[in-house]
Amino acid sequence: MAGLALLALVAPGAGAAEQPSAAALIQAHPHTALALPLPPPPRIFAITPERRALLNTIRFAEGTWAGGDDIGYRIMFGGGLMPSLERHPDRVVRTARYASAAAGAYQFMPFTWNLVSRSLGIAEFGPQVQDQGAIFLIQRRGALALADQGLFTPLLAAKLAPEWASFPTLAGHSYYGQPVKRFHDLKRFYDDNLARLRGQLTVAAVEPPKPACTPATSLRCQLESLDRLGPRSRTSSL
Repeated sequence: MAGLALLALVAPGAGAAEQPSAAALIQAHPHTALALPLPPPPRIFAITPERRALLNTIRFAEGTWAGGDDIGYRIMFGGGLMPSLERHPDRVVRTARYASAAAGAYQFMPFTWNLVSRSLGIAEFGPQVQDQGAIFLIQRRGALALADQGLFTPLLAAKLAPEWASFPTLAGHSYYGQPVKRFHDLKRFYDDNLARLRGQLTVAAVEPPKPACTPATSLRCQLESLDRLGPRSRTSSL
């Protein structure tokens, strides 16, 4: 407990310049390092079928769905592609009516991404990182509990409308007066996406992968390998 007491030796009201730094304390009293607060670990959100379906729906609304391909994570405002995913490009793109520096699958604005990266303790701008950032923003808007119910409702869309301009408010308009997707189109996409994701999860649970046959050179393993190829492949190999 002596290390904890050491941190309280500075007189109340002393200026910041008079207070010893954490590094100085550690150097003078190595055992004190155990008492110093550690930075929080990065926050990691689980990606459930319900959350993935909502993430995909946001991409659909923002024009970055790209058929589910990862290239959607590289799309900048205006449709161009950022050269890499090492960081947010932070580049304003101008069109005939708008100008924006939004980028990525969820069209993060630079100041929004700075908030996300600081809050979650994450770096770079890859697909998994962008997914985590979007879920953080969903939670920040008080909509994560609704999202976990697996229902795309007008209330859920309205809660996210201040974050994503393509989502409709309860009145059916964009929160920022920009082009907006109709609620029924978003709901149809969400429902189809969620059904497919849940179906994939069910198949994976019902049919777990078989362990690899060993030793691979045994007759039993070779016969099992031929069975997996199917009758036509087996015939053609003779």
